[in-house]
Amino acid sequence: MERSMLRRRALAACAATVAVGALGLAGLTGTASADPSPRLPAAGAEQLSPGLLKAMQRDLGLTAGQAYERIGNESRAVAVVAGLQGSLGHGFAGARVSGETAELTVATTDAADTGRIAEAGARPVVVDHSLAELTSAKAALDRVALRRAPKDVPAWYVDVATNRVVVQAGRGAAAEAFLAAAGVARDLVTVVQSVDVPRTFADLRGGDAYYMNGSGRCSIGFPVKRGTQGGFVSAGHCGTPGVSTSGYNQQAQGSFQGSTFPGRDYSWVAANTSWTPRPLVNGYGNGDVTVTGSTEALEGSSVCRSGSTTGWHCGTVQQRNSSVTYQEGTVSGVTRTNVCAEPGDSGGSFVSGSQAQGVTSGGTGNCSQGGTTYFQPVNPALQAYGLTLVTSGTPTDPPTDPTDPPTDPGGTWTAGTAYAAGDVVTYGSGSYRCLQGHQAQPGWTPPNVPALWQAL
Repeated sequence: MERSMLRRRALAACAATVAVGALGLAGLTGTASADPSPRLPAAGAEQLSPGLLKAMQRDLGLTAGQAYERIGNESRAVAVVAGLQGSLGHGFAGARVSGETAELTVATTDAADTGRIAEAGARPVVVDHSLAELTSAKAALDRVALRRAPKDVPAWYVDVATNRVVVQAGRGAAAEAFLAAAGVARDLVTVVQSVDVPRTFADLRGGDAYYMNGSGRCSIGFPVKRGTQGGFVSAGHCGTPGVSTSGYNQQAQGSFQGSTFPGRDYSWVAANTSWTPRPLVNGYGNGDVTVTGSTEALEGSSVCRSGSTTGWHCGTVQQRNSSVTYQEGTVSGVTRTNVCAEPGDSGGSFVSGSQAQGVTSGGTGNCSQGGTTYFQPVNPALQAYGLTLVTSGTPTDPPTDPTDPPTDPGGTWTAGTAYAAGDVVTYGSGSYRCLQGHQAQPGWTPPNVPALWQAL
């Protein structure tokens, strides 16, 4: 197939248990300290792939020490923002990291919040529009696009750095018509001239290859489980429910159980018992990456992609919750990056440190001249199909299907929150320690899911 198929928040990470002020500026900006090795999240230094660190050095212009330090600072920045987002309330206007060692910037619409932000170890910026206001404007554009994909408007997204909704358009008139149809105020928007024509990339493998009905080829995103059933998530455009798959060795593998595209770009394949899910991403000769969770990285964070056509390539998260129009229709909720990709990298894994981020969707450009690539975040896919990401140290299986508890016994555990390994929560009268990073879903309460929580 000449045209390849490659497309298709939970910042609140245990905010109540994070001592934000203790992190300090030194922990976030890389200022020298007595400990020469930055503290990393639950993954630990031994979990970081040499191949990933090497690709970060090449593509981001970092030394090995800077790459290591950046990953640690990015992970801690997520925890800082989790605490600030709740305390700033409606004034919160987004957060991002920047620079070689990931300096944290937090925006607010209320100048009175700047002291609190600075005390938490972040650089405060006062802006005009809250993140909620900008997100609402983008959602209005998404609703219009769902009815009919806009012509000559390849992409739009909330840009935290400029405090605007950015609309890319081939013609100014097309952008203005799009805004008018959605009823979005012009002062919220920056229109950027663009000749990009996003396309889907795949047909070959991204992580490990798999084949659809013995012909087209896509890539495994991340291994998952649903109860005792193993499988993997990938791009939704790769196949529809019922389509059979075979593995990289052309042996029978499984079939698509769910798929969404356009609108979103995710799918999941149930594999037969000959295939064992592993918490790994193909390292292409540089050592496989061990996946320890799926905590969403902040805008500006480093992110790396594994793909069979071009191997490891890295860049940064540009904008989350973006929308992009492909020939087949509009896909919303994807993350925009400056990581390059080419046909054959479709469905491949995006990781930040040891945290799963998403599966490669589509974009523009190539790895000779650079380009823009979008990935479908993995957590919405897990939630859509009731799946659990396979990570290092998974002791047992979670329940097959999450179900709502009959009553709320109280405690700090909350559905929808992203928890990291080692986090401690209360549920009812008990306390529990998180065993593997995950985004909590209704019914996956600590007493019910021993694979994810250990009673204390």
